Amino acid sequence: MDVVLDGLFSQNVTYDYESDYEYKDELESNNSKTWIPFLYSLVLVIGLLGNGLVLTALVQKRRFWTISDIFILHLSIADVLLLVMLPFLAVQASHDCGWCSKGFTCKITGAAFNINFYCGILLLVCISLDRCLSIAHARRLYSQKRPTSAHISCLLVWLCSLILSIPDWIFMVARKDPSQEKLLCVHKYSQSQTDWKLTSRLLHHMLGFLLPAAILIICWSCVLLRLQHSLKSLQKLRSVNVNLSLVAIFFLCWIPYNITLLVDTVRSHPEETNDSSGIPEGSMKTALMVTSALGCVHACLRPLLYLGRCANFRKRILGFLRCAAADSESSLWELGVGEDVLPDQRHEGEELKQMTGVDHQIPSAQC
Repeated sequence: MDVVLDGLFSQNVTYDYESDYEYKDELESNNSKTWIPFLYSLVLVIGLLGNGLVLTALVQKRRFWTISDIFILHLSIADVLLLVMLPFLAVQASHDCGWCSKGFTCKITGAAFNINFYCGILLLVCISLDRCLSIAHARRLYSQKRPTSAHISCLLVWLCSLILSIPDWIFMVARKDPSQEKLLCVHKYSQSQTDWKLTSRLLHHMLGFLLPAAILIICWSCVLLRLQHSLKSLQKLRSVNVNLSLVAIFFLCWIPYNITLLVDTVRSHPEETNDSSGIPEGSMKTALMVTSALGCVHACLRPLLYLGRCANFRKRILGFLRCAAADSESSLWELGVGEDVLPDQRHEGEELKQMTGVDHQIPSAQC
């Protein structure tokens, strides 16, 4: 009896894994083209309304501005700058607008994205340094009697942000995505410009994120350690509550993007050919798109934080909606930046000095 195995083993069947991966990438891309534009639209509406209320409250008390008002103004301007670019980012994510990803539009959207990030973290550094010095060392970086120093700090923050965004103005171009035949805004470096790519990435990682983040962590660690030795720690914790919330929200929104960008920097090859598109491949492209969208969400969260944590700001907004007069000299944000020490705080400081004297031998926390 002859057993014929030709029908079982002669068939040479191969499975196209590559096409399966391409299908998954295309499915992820289609999903991102749907929900990312929707997210940008939601952030745009909430952000414009919230920052509009913040700017309205500042305009109402423009004759009695505090140091906190100055920093809140610049934070809101940075957010509004990003918000007005969100329609272009939305249509770029949907790949439905060719001209929106070309020329100057591509450069200005990329620069606005990074300027918002740099301004946000550097302004928080200025606020945190003032709070750390005032609580841990009884000194002031800014004073209500000398508001010029706050204005100069804000101008320097904008200047540093513009300098750090120079690579976006130079190297941000529209490139065709080989997998989708659509235009994307990416940083394009030629083979002779690989050093520029490494330098710009290092400046972003070190000066734009790691160094400011380290300063923020050190400052607020010193503040919290100092408050442990305070007689009225709960009252002081309330005074720094808004500051800590601002820093926490910023980190939650921007850390995923910076970690993803750092991974892309480590994984990228030092040499690039002249015909390289500069577009990240596969999951890295999706990760950068999703985490950058999460970073943009930050532009609408600060006004919500003010409404939830700042009672005077809520009263001002309710008074504005009811067309009622409000006290222009009261602090709206409870940041405590540049504010003079109140009498009860001076008395508390004297008691704290007595407790930390030689007789009591209680070590004080140092920054």
